[in-house]
Amino acid sequence: MEELKNILEKFVSSGWDLISVPSKEYLDGKNNKKDLTIAIEEADKQCGNCGCEFDILYKKALNLLK
Repeated sequence: MEELKNILEKFVSSGWDLISVPSKEYLDGKNNKKDLTIAIEEADKQCGNCGCEFDILYKKALNLLK
């Protein structure tokens, strides 16, 4: 789960509340897997094809959360 941790840390550092807040909560031990998954799915929908470094990370994180 080190890969997921690294991805979520990038999401936290993004400053985008949609993914940074639930990612931080998950890393802090809050049992919010469902909310985190929904947030990442929404981020992927809004920004998943813009060409930024996060595009592939959304998909990786969702696969790791399954």
